[in-house]
Amino acid sequence: MGTLQWAGLLLLAALAGAVVPFQSALNLNLARGLGHPLWATMVSLVVSVLVLLPVIVALRLPLPSLTQTGMPPLWMWTGGAFGVCFVGLAVVLLPRLGASGFVALALAGQVMSSMVLDHFGWFGLAEKHLTMPRLAGAALLIAGVVLIQFGEGAGKPVAAAG
Repeated sequence: MGTLQWAGLLLLAALAGAVVPFQSALNLNLARGLGHPLWATMVSLVVSVLVLLPVIVALRLPLPSLTQTGMPPLWMWTGGAFGVCFVGLAVVLLPRLGASGFVALALAGQVMSSMVLDHFGWFGLAEKHLTMPRLAGAALLIAGVVLIQFGEGAGKPVAAAG
């Protein structure tokens, strides 16, 4: 993979992370408007489907053929439940932790669980064993989370008006 391709992938990964606080803040306001975080979670996921369907049609993707490839094991279908968990918890936690606190803690959780997934090569991932530099990186991330959430000037979390 060339340097330009690699840089493009890094940029896309950063963009994927950059949209998370916007999604969470928008869903928080939607929850306020709809009266409950679970309604906002439902609407968010329905909108996701409505946005994705035209893209699938535009790309002319064929329907998956479960008869040819076989039915995937049931555990493979559970990814959506994790999406519901993330979106729902973001709506509940964002007003209490703030956008930076929530994203920092979510990122720390993602990095730690990712390191476990990589270490054991679960779900077909390539094994990337825990090393001292990787553990040090995780420790620095946790230190960053603490500073973001509890450092001087962080103040007490307050529910936003509105």
